[in-house]
Amino acid sequence: MNKEELQKMRHSCAHLLAAAVQKMYPDAKFGVGPAVDNGFYYDISLPQTISESDLKSIEKTMKKLTNHKLEMVREEMSLDDAVKFFQDKDQDFKVELLKDLKERGTTKVGEDLSDEVDLENPDQVSIYHTGEFADLCRGPHVDHIGETGVFKLIKVAGAYWRGDDSKAQMQRIYGVCFTTKEELSEYQAMIEEAKKRDHRKIIKDLDLVTFSELVGPGLPLWTPRGTIVRNALNDFVWSLRKQYGYEEVTIPHITKKDLYETSGHWEKFKDDLFKIVTREGHEFAMKPMNCPHHTQIFAAQQRSYRDLPQRYAETTMVYRDEQTGELSGLSRVRSITQDDAHVFCRESQVRTEAFKIWNIVEAFYGQFGFDLRIRLSAHDPENMKAYLGSVEQWDNNVEILKTWMDERGTKDYEYGVGEAAFYGPKVDFIAKDAIGREWQVATIQVDRHMPERFGLKCINEDGAEEPVVMVHAAIMGAIERFAAVLIEHTAGSLPMWAMPEQVRLVPVSDDFVKYASEIERQLKEVDVRVMIDASAEGVGKKIRKAAMEKVPWTVVIGEKEEQGGSFVVNVFGDEKDLGIAQDVFVDEVLKCSKIPQVDLPEVE
Repeated sequence: MNKEELQKMRHSCAHLLAAAVQKMYPDAKFGVGPAVDNGFYYDISLPQTISESDLKSIEKTMKKLTNHKLEMVREEMSLDDAVKFFQDKDQDFKVELLKDLKERGTTKVGEDLSDEVDLENPDQVSIYHTGEFADLCRGPHVDHIGETGVFKLIKVAGAYWRGDDSKAQMQRIYGVCFTTKEELSEYQAMIEEAKKRDHRKIIKDLDLVTFSELVGPGLPLWTPRGTIVRNALNDFVWSLRKQYGYEEVTIPHITKKDLYETSGHWEKFKDDLFKIVTREGHEFAMKPMNCPHHTQIFAAQQRSYRDLPQRYAETTMVYRDEQTGELSGLSRVRSITQDDAHVFCRESQVRTEAFKIWNIVEAFYGQFGFDLRIRLSAHDPENMKAYLGSVEQWDNNVEILKTWMDERGTKDYEYGVGEAAFYGPKVDFIAKDAIGREWQVATIQVDRHMPERFGLKCINEDGAEEPVVMVHAAIMGAIERFAAVLIEHTAGSLPMWAMPEQVRLVPVSDDFVKYASEIERQLKEVDVRVMIDASAEGVGKKIRKAAMEKVPWTVVIGEKEEQGGSFVVNVFGDEKDLGIAQDVFVDEVLKCSKIPQVDLPEVE
């Protein structure tokens, strides 16, 4: 089954869920119910709280309804008629959406109505009838609800209506939906494994990150141990960027709104910004991205073509006013650390600079065992109002990226219609983790519109002004989100060079603490992160404790070692111990504990 057919089946399953809820709870009021990855959900207002046992009853009702194979019948009506239709059914949330559409237009409610209404023809809406249940929806759907595949309701969570915590609180019922029972079983097994790898638990167990109610949700506080991890990851990225001539820059965390009005971000994202009004009445914003600031470093002086490319890199925080209900551990936060970079170059240099970034991405993710696939994220020709520039410009720019795919030997890439940034197409890298889940990670974005809006030019060989191109590049993207992905990919057992503690020394008794301290001194002199467990616990318990904390190397220190015998290293995750002679021990530790040295190829 192709992606579109699967999406249609899952969206139909959301309608089936709502039909079952209405049958069991006639007073239910329905919000929105889209298809999502692996399944669907529906936001519903009910006079009672849904429990896990209630989910089983609802699922049972859904299965009974499928036996009737009720047709999903489409009816079209005017916007005014639709308002009256749902008013008569006391479906207040549907009425609110439709009235907002009528009074404020698609810009205001487009996200909420993207599955319900054809935004290109908002004066005419469609309603799908499934037995006694009727829902506002643009479709398409399966012919009858007997074609909704194999489904299971998995959880219920709180959600604010339209993601706004000032609005009604609803209950969001989640389900999964697949074409076969085997696919559902595989998904359930993956979910059980994912629970064991949940980064929210691991970052607490390993003392990497904490959150504070006083600070606020979505604002992670990195502990000393966690800061070691994020610095190690960022240092590795920088070791790769340096090879291609990047230079570090530093920008402030706020800006006048004028900067984002010029870039186009204010119009697109003003509702996602944290805004500040100064005592003099000037409006500022916390930066949600870095690219507009970086344009002003480039614009600060006249540039010759000989000065290009200019490659600016900066790891810095940005801030976005995410809805509280959408926040989740490190995966979705309000303070986001980006390993951001922007290249300002001539048109003739774009390919070379993009390929250099591509090399960095492959080198970085290769160290962690991720399988990468590529998505060419393009514009949606049917919705050009979402982008800067003409459809002809976009078509040409996308064709250039297609030639890159051929040059890189990337044949099975995904073509993502509507996945582009508003200013340009992208090459997005999708990583598959150890349990088969996919995550969008790095990105290369080619931008010809923002330099034009800021008037960025260089002086060419003929002494004339020439427009420059801007290439946006993020390797980890958001360090918080990448850390969540990496921790779950490795179940918290990061490469030794990225772990906050690399070696644990375990003296068998107090008599050997002094010798362990000498080994500790030698390791610390070469910047190995080492600790001695001098507690009164038994050796076995100390070793188990080190394993619980995922320490890469644990070394027991006793009489044999004090007399010069080889060290026996318990390597986390390996069944066999490692024997290392003392005279080469420090060198062997260094081989594993230092940031990888990767030599990147030249790009022609």
